[in-house]
Order: sequence, then structure tokens, then C-alpha cells
Amino acid sequence: MIVEMSLEEQLELEKSVRCATTSTDAQSIAKLCGSLIRQNAYQSRLLKQATNHIAQIELSAMKQ
Repeated sequence: MIVEMSLEEQLELEKSVRCATTSTDAQSIAKLCGSLIRQNAYQSRLLKQATNHIAQIELSAMKQ
């Protein structure tokens, strides 16, 4: 699956990335990093659970 983003979304993302990479406030960057690590873990787990759920539904449909 390929992630598709509109030009507006790409520009907003780039703006956020540049803001973080040019910041000199180490404490803010550390907090941001911690939040991103936590969010990534939750999203990875959610994606894994959703994929497993879809596979179970498809398997049930094939058995019928």
C-alpha cells in the first residue's frame, strides 16, 4: 500500500519537520521525541491488530 498525500499535506508535514529540525530547545525536542516514540508504538500495534482482524474476517468468509 502506498501512502498518498495531497500537496497541502506534504507542505504542512515539511513545515513541521523543519520546525523540529531547526529548533535549539533540547527539552522541547526530547519531549517531542518521546511523544513520537509512544505514538509510533500505539499506531504499530493498532495496525497489527487491524491486519489480524481483517485476516480473521477473510478466513471466516472463505469458510462459508
